[in-house]
Amino acid sequence: MTGWQARRVARRTVLGTGAAALLAGTARAQRRDGPVVVASKLDTEAQLLGHLILLALGQAGVPTEARLALGPTRIVRGALVAGEIDLYPEYTGNAAFFFRREDDPAWRDGERAYALAAELDRAQNSLVWLDRARANNTWAIAVRRDIATRERLRTMGDFFAAAGRGALRLAASAEFVESAAALPAFERTYGATFPRDRIVVLPGGDTAVTMRAAAQGISGVNAAMVYGTDGGIAALDLVVMADDRGAQMVYEPAPVVRAAVLERFPAIRTALAPVFASLDQATLQRLNARIAVEGRPANAVAREHLATAGLLR
Repeated sequence: MTGWQARRVARRTVLGTGAAALLAGTARAQRRDGPVVVASKLDTEAQLLGHLILLALGQAGVPTEARLALGPTRIVRGALVAGEIDLYPEYTGNAAFFFRREDDPAWRDGERAYALAAELDRAQNSLVWLDRARANNTWAIAVRRDIATRERLRTMGDFFAAAGRGALRLAASAEFVESAAALPAFERTYGATFPRDRIVVLPGGDTAVTMRAAAQGISGVNAAMVYGTDGGIAALDLVVMADDRGAQMVYEPAPVVRAAVLERFPAIRTALAPVFASLDQATLQRLNARIAVEGRPANAVAREHLATAGLLR
């Protein structure tokens, strides 16, 4: 499963709360002691975040057990709610689907999305959202840097203005073009339409393919659908257009931990806060590129980042 596929599953799959509740009592009763079980989803960024968490907790003296790449959101979220794992990195926007509140405008603002996710999970599941990274891994559009410079493109408003001038050709998946939550959401918010005859629809929906098309100018393409922290953005010298009017939900990563575990190991909060504070948009793009583009192991990239940031002795 590619990173794109894993994240698409992440945004569409939710846990049945009734089944989770049935499992929770037994699992929690079985594991009152022992190490903190740290899990992650399958994609590149999830595993990077998982390794950062493990390294930081290890340095803080918190005993851990690793279950990285445990599965897609449905599996990992279900395991956390059931008490089978203790902590994993999640994205604020996914809480909209966990609690079936997709229409709430709070999800399109970073501060409000984080606060609402934390409030709902604490009240209903005794889960605590720790400090988040200010890096939005949501659907976005990136433009080749030379084009962005020439056309003075910074925001999605700039992007649509350039599209109206015929300066852009976009590579995207059929889902991105057709889904109400994707390109049509941008168009509704910015009051403009991207000409469909200037979109190259590529099969499979892998952002690695759309980014390469833009970077290499395949079929005249110079813009691509991406996720905001995709590793290829930095590696291929693309520029993400800022969604300054909030067309998309915000997906900022944060560690989510069971309240009982945090009470037992309060050092978890202080150990992870500076780690996630060190991860802005450009940093996550760069770190993801080292794994996805350069082929380096996620644990080595995590360790190097923490050492460079002065967070690892």
